[in-house]
Amino acid sequence: MEHADVVVVGSGFGGLAAAKQLAKSGINFVLISSTPEHLFQPLLYQVATGVLASDEIAPPIKSVLRRHREADVRLGKVVDLDPNTAVLTYESQGEQRQIRYGSLIAATGASQSYFGRDDFAAKTFALKTIDDAKALRAQIERVFTQAENADPQTRERLLSFVVVGAGATGVEVAGQLKELAKRHYHQEVSVTLVEGAGAVLPPFGGGLSEYAKRSLTGSGVEVLLGTFVTDIDGGKVTVKDGEGAERQIAAETVVWSAGVQAGGFAKILAERTGVETDRAGRLLINPDLTVAGYADIYAIGDMTSLNGYPGQSPVAMQEGRHAADIVRRKKAPGTPFKYWDKGSMAVISRFSAVVKLNDRITFRGFVAWVMWLAVHLMYLVGFRNRFAAVASWLVAFIGTGRPGFAEVDPAANAETQELPRIAA
Repeated sequence: MEHADVVVVGSGFGGLAAAKQLAKSGINFVLISSTPEHLFQPLLYQVATGVLASDEIAPPIKSVLRRHREADVRLGKVVDLDPNTAVLTYESQGEQRQIRYGSLIAATGASQSYFGRDDFAAKTFALKTIDDAKALRAQIERVFTQAENADPQTRERLLSFVVVGAGATGVEVAGQLKELAKRHYHQEVSVTLVEGAGAVLPPFGGGLSEYAKRSLTGSGVEVLLGTFVTDIDGGKVTVKDGEGAERQIAAETVVWSAGVQAGGFAKILAERTGVETDRAGRLLINPDLTVAGYADIYAIGDMTSLNGYPGQSPVAMQEGRHAADIVRRKKAPGTPFKYWDKGSMAVISRFSAVVKLNDRITFRGFVAWVMWLAVHLMYLVGFRNRFAAVASWLVAFIGTGRPGFAEVDPAANAETQELPRIAA
């Protein structure tokens, strides 16, 4: 049976951070990913709205790790695990293969949660993967194109959008839809943002949340707070507010960005190791990131729950480095993980954003937008990706032409670094 010093499962921010840290000590590792690319998820909504091409935020994993001889990147899906014999089973190209590991780092993230209404998945557009973004982009292009020559009633139906969830993704999608309609398609659209909590961008709170709400409503987005979706059917979304009042909203397109749920490998780990999970299926890991009583299994990122840390890329990256440091003996086994919060940021619309460095230092408006642009440009994977992103952003934010909906060649020069926290 094949043996690897370390097996990393997952190619997101956490998995790649762990991989690069292991490479610093010359430790050979096998990285198993269900997709061939690394996804820069904070900018996924810009792929969906045609601002960026998918290749600009999703370079091949092998390109990201091309400088590391220690890396053995494999495309596959984990289907089983025996933690007592340290044997992992994965499926690749229709065949099941087994590999024995010295240490295992699990970093497979989380998927969209529909809070018990799984039927909503087929009626809405999610934003968790490149395929999700491409599907939403095709839908947006379709409705705008068809609306150009439609009668007023049909046009109104086509250009109606509901976005569920007022976290960063929901706010960014809602704001970008208004920008697309106004500046590039020159059509009126109806955008309704539905949020169960009592504030837009709940993690920010206070003045920043209020500013975000005012900015959205000022651009024409209808914001419904303390409101939940109870049904989606026949081009209509039924919502209920805190007082029990129901309302139906017509929507040709519904974007779902509310809640996450861990599954897949997280479920396998829970079943095989006996580790407890929360209601979203996330693993309740130990302070040192190990799983249950197994000192050779680490779990990081969105698939886990620890100390109330947010399910965001900086947490996953710091956890990935921490787990790798224990494996490569730079930290003692059992060392608790501590998260360094560098702040949060979210863009609302063109030239408008919010940034929270801590409870006392905050920014809003144009200054915050420039900070958001600079940070994302700095940490976007690869020089060619940065160059392409600058050109795309100039067209989207300054120009008046329609954003591109064509794909470009895959980027070659890719690196992954840490982002400020992006509120969910």
